[in-house]
Amino acid sequence: MNLDDVKKIKVRRSKRHRVGRGPGSGWGTTAGRGHKGAGQRSGTRFRLRFEGGQMPLYRRLPKKGFTNARFKTTLHVVNVGDLEKAFDAGATVDLDVLKENGLAPKRARFLKVLGFGDLSKGLAIKAHGVSAGAREKIEAAKGSIELLPVETEMRPKGVRKAKYQQQASSAPVPRADEPAATPEADAPETPEAEAPESGESETSE
Repeated sequence: MNLDDVKKIKVRRSKRHRVGRGPGSGWGTTAGRGHKGAGQRSGTRFRLRFEGGQMPLYRRLPKKGFTNARFKTTLHVVNVGDLEKAFDAGATVDLDVLKENGLAPKRARFLKVLGFGDLSKGLAIKAHGVSAGAREKIEAAKGSIELLPVETEMRPKGVRKAKYQQQASSAPVPRADEPAATPEADAPETPEAEAPESGESETSE
């Protein structure tokens, strides 16, 4: 290959836009940056949708629509391989036990077991969800699975969590010594039919 062969290759090579090289090019003096201000200095960067300090468009427009983000259920996942290392055979594993052993954060509310890793110990697992692979390995190791219901907190929008819990705890609770109300006790009493006297026929002739 010679230098002539390289020059014969037709590749578009546009000239680099050079600024600040004198007023004759039209891009001299301020090099297209204007006079003074942050944009005239080197190293200046503006974040996306920055409008110079005025209220940006995404804050001027009203927010409409609906999202299910408030009702999302987050499950803390743990693999059977981690349970194999942390627990002995025959142990009962639930979310509280995982928190004590450092396998789940304190804020976790629901637990799901996944099937990554090997499991050779029979464990009694109480979780809110179990994958198909994890179920096969737990049952193969002679373990048991108890699925717990996923109970989410549905508080009204705009009510803080602490206030909602305070309202729920202040609800009246029936006393232990009070008898429970039954439908029979609340129903009005109906007069019983009088039994016929002896010698009288029940059917009218």
